[in-house]
Amino acid sequence: MSIEIANESGVGVDETSIVSAARFALDKMEVSPLAELSVMLVTLEVMEDLHDRWMDLPGPTDVMAFPMDELDSSRRPDAADPSPALLGDIVLCPAFAKDQAKTAGHGLIDELHLLTVHGVLHLLGYDHAEPAEEREMFGLQNRILAEFQAATVAVQRQSAQRSADDRLLGTAGLDAPAGEDVEPA
Repeated sequence: MSIEIANESGVGVDETSIVSAARFALDKMEVSPLAELSVMLVTLEVMEDLHDRWMDLPGPTDVMAFPMDELDSSRRPDAADPSPALLGDIVLCPAFAKDQAKTAGHGLIDELHLLTVHGVLHLLGYDHAEPAEEREMFGLQNRILAEFQAATVAVQRQSAQRSADDRLLGTAGLDAPAGEDVEPA
């Protein structure tokens, strides 16, 4: 799965974790590993222009999704003539999301993860125009986000435990390939 990210927002964010959130959501939705996705972080001015041009709505917004290809979920990745499916683009506006994060009581990166999952679901055809659609999409979004957060915490705990074990046992760097010099942590 190819996920490209470009940060043109002027806001420093953990781009790797945004890509991880997108990849996690795509995996949970069983999207083909051949799928391609682009994530772009933009300024308020750029988002306002996109929002006006494509949605005919004034002012900036937090996230927009621009689907490219119809996703053929029945096609197997090992089928003849496998070609990448270009899912589309997710556009995030960190400056807009910052206020939402503060209101929600969590950090900007958590808000960007939420918006990334939201954007992925839009690319896969989910919408929230009608109450039933909103319940379905937001329920799925919340479940994927909770699972992503739990998986992230588990990886962080495991990494911290390995580091603590290595320090305690004095084994830091002993797994290096032969011939490489490794300094203890």
